Amino acid sequence: MITPAILIEDLVSRHPQSVRYLLQQGIRCIACGDPIWGTLEGAARDRGFTDKEIERFVDELNLLMQPKDK
Repeated sequence: MITPAILIEDLVSRHPQSVRYLLQQGIRCIACGDPIWGTLEGAARDRGFTDKEIERFVDELNLLMQPKDK
């Protein structure tokens, strides 16, 4: 499960498909050429996200990263 406390590098390593979503939210990440060290929450706060916005995109990331039924 993805939480606000996940390290960006762990998120990208475990879920490479998260890069596109992060870019759409304005959070550039390691795979995008702009190294970020720290947590997802910290990166979001640095870009001015509110608690509610952070909660929303963490929820969305968890939904997007769920395995698809075949």
